[in-house]
Amino acid sequence: MKKLLLLATGGTIASVEGKEGLTPGISADELLRYLPEEQGGYHLESKTVMNIDSTNMQPEYWAKIAEAIHEHYADYDGFVITHGTDTMGYTAAALSYMLQNLGKPVVLTGSQVPIYFKKTDAKKNFIDAVRFACEDVAGVFVVFDGRVIKGTRAVKMRTQSYDAFESINFPYVAYINDTDITYNMNVSAVSKRPFTIDTSLCPDVLLLKLYPGMQPELFDAIKHLYKGIIIESFGNGGIPHQERNLLPKIKELIDAGIAVVITTQCIEEGEHLTLYEVGRKVAQNMIIHSHDMNTEAIVPKLMWVLGKTNDLTEVKRMMETPISDDMLVKSEIEEE
Repeated sequence: MKKLLLLATGGTIASVEGKEGLTPGISADELLRYLPEEQGGYHLESKTVMNIDSTNMQPEYWAKIAEAIHEHYADYDGFVITHGTDTMGYTAAALSYMLQNLGKPVVLTGSQVPIYFKKTDAKKNFIDAVRFACEDVAGVFVVFDGRVIKGTRAVKMRTQSYDAFESINFPYVAYINDTDITYNMNVSAVSKRPFTIDTSLCPDVLLLKLYPGMQPELFDAIKHLYKGIIIESFGNGGIPHQERNLLPKIKELIDAGIAVVITTQCIEEGEHLTLYEVGRKVAQNMIIHSHDMNTEAIVPKLMWVLGKTNDLTEVKRMMETPISDDMLVKSEIEEE
């Protein structure tokens, strides 16, 4: 029989009606009451780590969740984390970096509707997450609407529909239909290396979305506030260099020792800086390529990397090294 631990963090799944709208108010022990009375093949215990709306999730809270798993790692076969949907993708990715060489499943889930509502997706998602946490797999996963997604590839695409999450630039790991789990791909084997935790994070990271008309002087205002800047560029990675030329200011950031990552505003297929002139001009600097990573993974990965080093060469190497299937480099994509 599998022994599992539920770590509750709040979110819609645990929300109740408050004076000013829905707010988390259901504890981990109370969530257990919504599981079927006949529990086949597992024993589930619970712990409330926090009880917040995931809009209020912070990097320090990612570390707290990771530390809870580390504390109880030897005592359980798998972990289920109930979490709000708004920042679940960020948390899943952050845990994928902080929990190294996992030998067990860590499964995040939540819902679009509170679990106590008559019509809700919470019960199905919760049960599916528990079922998948009983599998002999290792890694961080998001289970939502009957689909299993790698923790570094989950993006919330819809605000109300039950199929809120998509797996971006990566296949779904599996599909769950009642008691049946159908795998869509081979899941990474359990690591033979010892499990370790690394929660060193530098939250001094800015995510900046480009738009036509952005003033270059903006970069002067943020230069002294951050150690890493992620730029959501146009298309394959284009940065404006006519009229309002942003390239000199980006170079100044790099010269000042700030890590600059280029990604794209396009959800699918990633950046390809060398394809167009507007991309090659910026790629001439010591730019960090994000390839086909999604923003929800880039942000915590950069915080995690900067928590270890400020050396830009090393930051670039670590950021461009795939971890937990978070990216396919362009050469790999072209070979497929």
